[in-house]
Amino acid sequence: MKKKKIALPRKKPSKKTVSASHILSEGGLLSEVVSGFRARGTQQEMAKAITDAIQEKSLLMVEAGTGTGKTFAYLVPVFLSGKKTIISTGTKHLQDQLFFTDIPIIKKCFPDARNVMLLKGRANYLCKHRIEQSRMDGRFLSRQQASQLHTVDSFSRTTKTGDIAEITVIPEDAAIWPHVTSTGDNCLNQDCSFYKDCFLMKARQQAKLADILVVNHHLFFADMALQEEGLNELLPGAEAVIFDEAHHISDIASQFFSVQCSGRQLMDLTRDTEMEAVKEAPDMKSILDQSSALQKAVQETRQAFGSDLRRALWVKGVNAIEGAIESLKYQLGQLQEVLKEAAVRGKGLESCWKRAAELYSTLASLMGESPDNSVRWFETHLHSFTLQRSPIIIADQFMEYLKKTDRTWIFTSATLTVKNDFSLFRDALGLCDARALQLGSPFDYQNQALLYVPRGLPDPRAAHYTESLLEAMIPVLEASGGKAFVLCTSYKSLDYLAEKLEGRVSYPLLVQGSRPKHELIAEFKKQGCAILVGTSSFWYGVDVQGEALSCVVIDKLPFVSPDDPLLQARLQWFRKKGLDPFQVYQLPNAVLMLKQGAGRLIRGMNDRGVLMICDPRLVASSYGETFLRSLPDMPRTREIDKVRAFYA
Repeated sequence: MKKKKIALPRKKPSKKTVSASHILSEGGLLSEVVSGFRARGTQQEMAKAITDAIQEKSLLMVEAGTGTGKTFAYLVPVFLSGKKTIISTGTKHLQDQLFFTDIPIIKKCFPDARNVMLLKGRANYLCKHRIEQSRMDGRFLSRQQASQLHTVDSFSRTTKTGDIAEITVIPEDAAIWPHVTSTGDNCLNQDCSFYKDCFLMKARQQAKLADILVVNHHLFFADMALQEEGLNELLPGAEAVIFDEAHHISDIASQFFSVQCSGRQLMDLTRDTEMEAVKEAPDMKSILDQSSALQKAVQETRQAFGSDLRRALWVKGVNAIEGAIESLKYQLGQLQEVLKEAAVRGKGLESCWKRAAELYSTLASLMGESPDNSVRWFETHLHSFTLQRSPIIIADQFMEYLKKTDRTWIFTSATLTVKNDFSLFRDALGLCDARALQLGSPFDYQNQALLYVPRGLPDPRAAHYTESLLEAMIPVLEASGGKAFVLCTSYKSLDYLAEKLEGRVSYPLLVQGSRPKHELIAEFKKQGCAILVGTSSFWYGVDVQGEALSCVVIDKLPFVSPDDPLLQARLQWFRKKGLDPFQVYQLPNAVLMLKQGAGRLIRGMNDRGVLMICDPRLVASSYGETFLRSLPDMPRTREIDKVRAFYA
């Protein structure tokens, strides 16, 4: 009698016996866990380059066209390497997608999956001390905030992570969050009675045990700024750092190399001072009096900047502004002195005194002479303001930081080049010695897409331009059956188009700001024929595959406003170097932004759609060819009949 053969389960190869290319190949390990997986040569090429960079501890820049599969292309080498790695993403949304969706897939390919942790910035974790403060003294809360506080308080007693993203019933932009989370200013650290149960501290302790740590750029550079100040790093040491969506990091790093003092920081200080004074020094009326005096000075400073919401250079000699800031500094100094006397009464008042002293030092620094390669500017908000000094160029500071560490540094994005040249990105960060790899998209743009530039539109600076582009847009939206993103370069354009499209189209209209971003995207996908009107935050990091998004309309070429103070300073810096700022800075940055917006259209192998760029400068100006050569190679037309034929 024949013995029956028993089919043994297939043993997965050890990570030491396989390469990244094997895992990503047709019939490889990844094809077993991802339904419909298609091997891509560009993905394997990127994985090989990252494997080499990790082994050699080198610098690598990779532009991976949409559809390359860059996430798996760097995750597989990271898992194979065994190196301790930090992966930094552009946004918290992408951070969650990477941790909860992409990494679990890669883990299935390895029998001994590595320890992966997610770490967010301080403002994403509930603070039990702040919750208790707000619960005991609700004077600063509205009725809605008081109701939300009850929800937060209940959640804080059961959650293991304290991550506010888990509280889905409260909007992301709700005003309650600053009352129940901490900042670097108001955190009591080890003096806090809840320190042992602190959600943030627990998350940081777990992060130190991680083999792979997923963060976002803001957290990474906040940690980097602390190290520059000589303080201990929050992120654990790593042998490799990968920046995904790396096109963001120059602007984000610039923020963390800046010095700033805001009206909100000062008002938060006065609020916390009053709450602590009631508990720890109820007999010291001088604390409340001086706190009120500082609040008044903050309000007067905001008024001195005028009623407009703007960003502008902070020029010395404007008497009304200078006088208001001098008064602000004086009142902050007075509060500091009062708190210094009261600090012995309790840890809360001691913390407020230290905050006041630090803010006073910052404000005094901002009012002094600006160092070379920096610019002073201000920004006004509805009820507040920010005073800031920022570096004009960060390349030297950034490279100095990189050279201090013996790590692999990898920068990847779908948009790092202008006309196939990495110079703008390389020079902004000082990455002179970095290897560059450019990989095209696997999508068939010749058959999947059409670029439409309508005829007859006036110069974008003309008063009636927005009205004209609306009329040019309507036939395209009718031909596409909705299913469109309308990407605007300004809030003024967004407001006008959102208002005028209402009643002109028969499709559901979704407008940025009317609901949280993730809800708008979910509704857009659900409707299948909607039109979404948005500005900057919808130009990148949004992935809608399938027929639901079949048209992307861009109102203008995305040049940064010449009124932006940082832009003005950078343009002047280039002029002093004898360079043409338009050619070396303004134009390349606009090209990268346009590539981001255009990249929303084709997200999958079976997607089809029309990219409508309304700006006539794309075909009429001497620099239009720079934009066209940087976009995917797709057929072009200026005839609406060809757009209709494409959809038909």
